[in-house]
Amino acid sequence: MKRSSSRRALLFGRHGLMGLVTLLLLVAGVWASWDTAHHVVLAQGREHGTLTVTECGEDTCTGRYTPDATSPARSGLAVERSVAAERGDRFPVVVKPGTDEVVRTGTAGFLHAWLPLGGALLLASLVVGGGLRMTRTAWTLAGVGAVLVAGTFVAL
Repeated sequence: MKRSSSRRALLFGRHGLMGLVTLLLLVAGVWASWDTAHHVVLAQGREHGTLTVTECGEDTCTGRYTPDATSPARSGLAVERSVAAERGDRFPVVVKPGTDEVVRTGTAGFLHAWLPLGGALLLASLVVGGGLRMTRTAWTLAGVGAVLVAGTFVAL
């Protein structure tokens, strides 16, 4: 049975559109993650220390900052609130240049920074599997996304 050229064009258009949606999801995930992740990934030369959480508000937690040997002392630093930050917790941080905000570092901070990409991978797997009919690739994307999300949950 012969396929008509209009059916092939429609199939090509669908694949192109689903490919663009997948690319958009992945780029958005990287974009959302990079705002925090670049402070963790490219932390060399930045101020490092340890934050002991003393108080948490709706959006941020503040605490006592203990700098490492090469960083200057600071006060009034805040970290973005997450479900894993409670009063008395201590974790390594890096100071965002030019601000009074810190970002969690180490394995937990690295995974937490890339969490939006994990969600984007999970969403993209649905588009790849359902729209592009590429089940193996979809399962791979879903697996990587699920490992990233679950790893973040366990690390925090």
